[in-house]
Amino acid sequence: ISVSQSMRIIALYVTGQRYVLEGSSAVLSRANQALATLERYKLRLDEVAGTLSALEIEDLVTVRDAMSVSQRLEMVRRIADELEGYVIELGTDGRLLSLQLEELMGGVEEERELIVRDYLPGGRQKRTVEESLFELQTLTATELLDLSLVARAIGYPGTTEALDGAVSPRGYRLLAKVPRVPSSVIDRLVEHFGGLQKLLAATVEDLQAVEGVGESRARSVREGLSRLAESSILERYV
Repeated sequence: ISVSQSMRIIALYVTGQRYVLEGSSAVLSRANQALATLERYKLRLDEVAGTLSALEIEDLVTVRDAMSVSQRLEMVRRIADELEGYVIELGTDGRLLSLQLEELMGGVEEERELIVRDYLPGGRQKRTVEESLFELQTLTATELLDLSLVARAIGYPGTTEALDGAVSPRGYRLLAKVPRVPSSVIDRLVEHFGGLQKLLAATVEDLQAVEGVGESRARSVREGLSRLAESSILERYV
């Protein structure tokens, strides 16, 4: 720690790097600007995610549609990371900011993983979810604006033809929106049916054929998916 002769500048030296401490008012001002940006990006994320859900129900998804959501999720995550730094720096002055950040980011981390699980390409050179998320994180801010590079990070060819190609989700993301369905059951449902369209077409009896899915849970899943399908279509066209 070093303090200037005027006592106005305090600097921390950590692992060879110099970090100048600023007054809480200056930090809070930047934090509020970042929070406003996060709110705008989160609103746009909700819009593209809602559109994707409707396209999934209708089986009209392209790689571009899915990558747009993945791109927005990564953008939101990066802004939130910046805000986390401000929260730490502000200490007790950052409590309200922390609550706002927590509310805005609810479910985002889970959504980042689910979108990759839904659209991760198969094949001999298949990547893991963790590898794909890491590749997304290593993209620069400029690279993240390029959907072809986002697609390549997840394992698709980075070409226009690939972006416009049709793709079907496995169903993890929409199943996660159905209340009171454990992740272990979601995994078994996806493994059994192989894709969202077959899940949407499944009857209560079909769902009961999956291990761990009794009649009550089968009805809950069937009704939950039906409600999601109806609301997604209404949001898109009404």
